[in-house]
Amino acid sequence: MLEWNRQVLLQAPLFAPLRAVITRLPRAAFPVIADFNALLSDRTPAITVHTGRTLRFVPQATGKQAFESQYEPRCYLSGEVQTRADNWHDLLNALVWLTFPKAKAAINARHYHALQQVTQSPNTSQRGAVRDTNTLMDESGVIVACADKQLAQLLRDFKWRELFWQRRAEVRQHMGFYVFGHGLYEKSLQPYTGITGQGIVLEVDTEFFTWPNDLQLTHLDELMAAFWSNTEHCRSTRELSPVPLLGVPGWCAENNDASYYDNTAYFRPGRRGES
Repeated sequence: MLEWNRQVLLQAPLFAPLRAVITRLPRAAFPVIADFNALLSDRTPAITVHTGRTLRFVPQATGKQAFESQYEPRCYLSGEVQTRADNWHDLLNALVWLTFPKAKAAINARHYHALQQVTQSPNTSQRGAVRDTNTLMDESGVIVACADKQLAQLLRDFKWRELFWQRRAEVRQHMGFYVFGHGLYEKSLQPYTGITGQGIVLEVDTEFFTWPNDLQLTHLDELMAAFWSNTEHCRSTRELSPVPLLGVPGWCAENNDASYYDNTAYFRPGRRGES
């Protein structure tokens, strides 16, 4: 397992949204459940799930579980997030909960209701498009805050060179990329050419980019929660736009050269016309 190094995470651009909570974790020892719950106890108001139950992290259960005790239902019904010890994936999940609590609660609620439909309709697929979309965002999501509709369209159209190089200055001024998925954060511990997230574009005002980081994160959390709670949204993975993370200006030294965007194996052309 990769060693815990708090300072490395604090310096990594991809981990910027989590810096406030990472700063409050132990400097030397790998964080444990008690550390996460201590951070929860300091929150006012308390973080809750959609049922109103207060969030807390608990050890991972073993063996076959009844529906109410499975991961998503247990979180929704009791507020308990099952968490494995000495596990990067679950550590990062906890940090995302602490950073984007309303958005995570909204995704959990969508998961729960989709699973409940499965139990009530035995012929229904165990997964389905709604759960696929929820899982993709929860694991690999990127929140793209954007104050320029043209830039947002370039992202959706896979116009990577135009977006990230030709209009680089505008991207810096009018777009922000915030890693959300805890699985994507795990990949970002050792970033590689090819690392790609799934983005949801949220419209913001230009003034948003002048706000302090904590206000930006709170606003995005609220926007994400409202968007995800609307059952008309997030019904297909096609609603998410691929985001090649190392193409984002400032996220790797190599992308300071235009030739970096010539790698079409990474910066792939759009396929929006395909079914």
